[in-house]
Amino acid sequence: MKVSKSIIIAVGMLLVCFTVNAKRPVPTEVKMSKAVLMDKIRGAWAGKVIGCTYGGPTEFRYATTINKNIDIPWSDHIIKQWYDNSPGLYDDVYMNLTFVDVFGKEGLDAPISSFANAFAYAKYPLWHANLQARYNIRHGIMPPQSGYWENNAHADDIDFQIEADYAGIMSPGMPNAASYYCDGIGHMMNYGDGWYGGVYVASMLSLAFVNSDIEYIVSEALKTIPKQSKYHKAIADVIRWHEKYPEDWELTWAKVNENYGFDVGCPEGVYSSYDIDAVLNSAYIVIGLLYGDKNFYRTIDISTRCGADSDCNPSSAAGILGAVLGFSGIPDYWKKPVLEVEDRDFKYTDISLKRATSLSLDQAVQVIERNGGKVSDKAVMIKVQTPKPVRLEQGFTGHWPVELRTVKKYIDKTDIKFEGNGIVVRYYFTKPKNYKNYDYSAKVEAYLDGVLSKTMDIPMFGNGQTRELYYIYKLPVASHTVSFKWLNKEDGLNIVVNSAIIYSDKLKLTKHEDK
Repeated sequence: MKVSKSIIIAVGMLLVCFTVNAKRPVPTEVKMSKAVLMDKIRGAWAGKVIGCTYGGPTEFRYATTINKNIDIPWSDHIIKQWYDNSPGLYDDVYMNLTFVDVFGKEGLDAPISSFANAFAYAKYPLWHANLQARYNIRHGIMPPQSGYWENNAHADDIDFQIEADYAGIMSPGMPNAASYYCDGIGHMMNYGDGWYGGVYVASMLSLAFVNSDIEYIVSEALKTIPKQSKYHKAIADVIRWHEKYPEDWELTWAKVNENYGFDVGCPEGVYSSYDIDAVLNSAYIVIGLLYGDKNFYRTIDISTRCGADSDCNPSSAAGILGAVLGFSGIPDYWKKPVLEVEDRDFKYTDISLKRATSLSLDQAVQVIERNGGKVSDKAVMIKVQTPKPVRLEQGFTGHWPVELRTVKKYIDKTDIKFEGNGIVVRYYFTKPKNYKNYDYSAKVEAYLDGVLSKTMDIPMFGNGQTRELYYIYKLPVASHTVSFKWLNKEDGLNIVVNSAIIYSDKLKLTKHEDK
């Protein structure tokens, strides 16, 4: 009798669910067919694309919750439309695929330099922590220093959180292995809470292969994050508030923003409604997962309607749920548009969704064997790991933004006097209308209290830029002056010092009379 592949997968899923009682701790060993494992991997990658597509029209358009009356469209061809017209939406995926590709070409022990070079010289545009990490690597500041908070003002941003899925997918049921594969790569661009965002998402994905209970996955994965960290406290609060207000996700959202909606790192987020902080956006992922209660639509809709990075958060949530359900378990309404693009390479890569699934399956099999599991032609036996916390690290400790100062002066007329222990200076170029020296890079010296502090090499065009002209932390709290010297100015060009964020060791809160 001939049995269809879909029936084999469905039976396999039932066996996995039977073996792994969702309401009890995961057993030490989990067996599943390779067909089921591949279906779950396919579901994780497809979930990321679906969630990213659903949230795409709303990305950073809302600093508050997205009202339920605001329409978010879906159609059978919507993913193809994004592929055709705005393929850069899928940075969540093609960034992951950079790392999947290196593992595929060089093996599980590929050196961090291979990942760093692939990332730093790729053709895709980057932003925030990734952009600064690219600049650092191209100028000889290699991982982990490229992501360290003193070298990267965006170290707490969401970047690694949205591109760490590869580690969870290649480590099914092995969250500590996932953490291991997050370490070197995650510290290329992030540190502290920014790194924890990736570790936590990868751990949830890892556990999603061997447990179907979302509350368990969310809580168990949190064991990978040190309890002393701000990140752990925030996610633990979301879990607690969900238990207290199980029917009101918007109340939990409000409490998250009340307690964790103050950005101290990202220069675009300080004193702004714009918030790309990993802690806040991770909380939105967890809100979607918990209040979505394994319903695919509610999960991505809630994660999206939390606002902020509202394509990346549903992408992460849907990837995790996709691993739980498997591709076969994602409702047809949501996965039908995926089938139209599964064989198409993502922009900036030669990898499609179908090939990503194949590469990740091969890597998962290797990680299973490396960590004590067994692999046969048709099945795998996974030695399930109990999550262990990664090391404690926190960026920006003892640093609080106390002033966002508008400067708006040409660089050669700028002396910034400030009182504090740190400063971040932002800039932009002005140029003639027909300026065409696309290879130009400004050489700028920064002086702190009259002493040369740093020399910058800042391209005007291309992928090697940086959004910050200068930053320094951990100064003695005192009066300081920052000035600049432009070494290779060209006629018609100018650099405008746009703004400065001043830091000190204590919050500055004006006391007002309450009458």
